[in-house]
Amino acid sequence: MTPFGARLRALRQARGVTLKELAAALQVSPAYISALEHGRRGRPSVGLIHQVNEFFGLIWDDAEEMARLARVSHPKVTLDTSGLSPEATELANLLAARIRRLSPEVIREMRRLLGE
Repeated sequence: MTPFGARLRALRQARGVTLKELAAALQVSPAYISALEHGRRGRPSVGLIHQVNEFFGLIWDDAEEMARLARVSHPKVTLDTSGLSPEATELANLLAARIRRLSPEVIREMRRLLGE
């Protein structure tokens, strides 16, 4: 699941909106909404983010947060370490190999260290 997908699902469920209802309102398929929510689709378009914000009546900070979540919601990240130190390349490879096994606590600490 991506950050955007998790937030979209939470909004939808909190407001009692079905996948089918949201999809119809946004003029996309229910399968697409499901794929967004489950992280099988990456970043939504700016237009779709705007439609989601309008559908749920999100303004200001909440709307900006949806846009931020969309920016960090690409489930298949590629890192280019060319020109960086060997240590940076090693770190990128270690993270790629082990990310599925990291605990939520370790992930939170890494995010804190990286300034998120």
